[in-house]
Amino acid sequence: MTQSLFGALATALAATEIGQKIALTAAVESDWRASELDWQDAAPVNLICGRPVKPELVSPRQVPQRNAKSPEGRARLLHAIAHIEFSAINLALDHAARFRGMPRPFYADWIGVAADEARHFTLLRQRLQTLGHDYGDFPAHAGLWEMAEKTANDVLARMALVPRLLEARGLDATPPIRKRLVNAGDVESAHVLDVILGDEIGHVGLGDKWFRYFCAERGLESEATYRRLLNEFDAPWPQAPLNEAARLAAGFTADELATLTRSA
Repeated sequence: MTQSLFGALATALAATEIGQKIALTAAVESDWRASELDWQDAAPVNLICGRPVKPELVSPRQVPQRNAKSPEGRARLLHAIAHIEFSAINLALDHAARFRGMPRPFYADWIGVAADEARHFTLLRQRLQTLGHDYGDFPAHAGLWEMAEKTANDVLARMALVPRLLEARGLDATPPIRKRLVNAGDVESAHVLDVILGDEIGHVGLGDKWFRYFCAERGLESEATYRRLLNEFDAPWPQAPLNEAARLAAGFTADELATLTRSA
């Protein structure tokens, strides 16, 4: 007998203990692959984003600069990335749980992303632990989730402004962070970032795919709609230097990237 996909997603999303959230996310992926989850169930679910007590969430301006030259500085840097990946688990779970009546591949895509993000988080947490720290030791900010809340009522805006905007910024940020880690002699952490970047290009690509799908469904020109949503939601425009190769691989066009950087 199948159970509700949306109930299983809501349970994983609401989990506050780290190990439990990761285990429940893995269970959703496994049950989905085994066709044990009903993606057409119409019963309502209550979506609550569960987080551990730590890290303390502060505004982005209150998060200190992180110098990769010292072990603590590298730990703070890896902690910030781990927090993004932990937030991304919740984001992918919420994408799949919140929006009903989507095509089956929509759910398959974001369930897979949630499992990837859990794996990324675990890799980063292990690196943190080798530096004598753990997730929760340093403050973090909640910018990704704040945008998720703003776009909770529109799947098109969600795809545009979470995976295609905010998560795409990670494609730009990763190469310089990787260089800082290598220069500090932390090749192991740099290798972890290589794994994550390869996956994140695909994740942003899914955001691009579904954004364009929903634009076509509504008869909207995608790139003009994207710029309109950036303005309507007062969202941060992409800032140069962009990782153009990664963004092109994720579905952006060269003309769009040129327009976005000119308009920023």
